[in-house]
Amino acid sequence: MIRTGQKITQIIFLTFFTVLIITGKMQVWMGIFALSVILTFFFGRFYCGWFCPINTLMKVVTWIKRRLKIGILKIPRPLQHPFFRYSLLVLFLLTFVFVMKTGRKLPVLPALLILGTGLTLFFPEELWHRYLCPYGTILHFSGARAVRALIVDTNLCNGCGKCSRVCSGGAVWRTDEKKYNIERESCLLCLDCIDSCPQGAIRYQHQIRAGYPQRKRVDV
Repeated sequence: MIRTGQKITQIIFLTFFTVLIITGKMQVWMGIFALSVILTFFFGRFYCGWFCPINTLMKVVTWIKRRLKIGILKIPRPLQHPFFRYSLLVLFLLTFVFVMKTGRKLPVLPALLILGTGLTLFFPEELWHRYLCPYGTILHFSGARAVRALIVDTNLCNGCGKCSRVCSGGAVWRTDEKKYNIERESCLLCLDCIDSCPQGAIRYQHQIRAGYPQRKRVDV
C-alpha cells in the first residue's frame, strides 16, 4: 500500500514538474524544495525518494538497464571527492542568485534532470545521489538532524547485506560487528532496503525512541 502510494506520488510530482517547465514557472518548484528542506529536519529526505523528478526518471532508467542486462561502470574515485559535490552546490547557488537578481530564466533544473538521468545510463544511481546532486548536498545537512529516519534493529539484523546492495544512495554501511546501519543524512527514504530485508529489521522510527545502538562504520 505504501509503495503504491509512493509510485503515485512520484508520477504526480513528475507531471507537475513537467508542467512547470512548460509554463516557465520553475520558481514554484524551488518553493516546494525549500519547504522540503525544512520538513527534512523532522521526517528525513522524503523529497528524494518521493518527490524528486530526477530520482523518478533514474529509477526508470535503472529498471530498463536491469531488464536488458546492461552493465554499469564503477564510480570514478576522483568524482567521489567532496570537491565535486560542493563545487556543483556553489555553482547551483550562484546561478540561482543570478537568476533572482537579473530575472533571466535559465534552464537550470531541466539541465540537472538531464545530467542526473544521463549519468545513470552508465553509472549507478549512487554517483548522482551521494556525490554530485546539489539538492542532495543541501538535504544532506538537514537530513543529518532528522527526527525520524530508517533504523536498523541490530538485534534482528543477520548481516546478509541485501539492504546495502539495493541502496541507491550509498547510505547503508557495515559496522565493525558485521551488522548494518543507515546514515540518515544520505538515506533517500526510497524504502528499497525495507523490501529487501528478510529479517524485517528496518523500520521508519523516531531516532531517539528507537534505542538501537549506532556502530562504528567499516568500509568494505
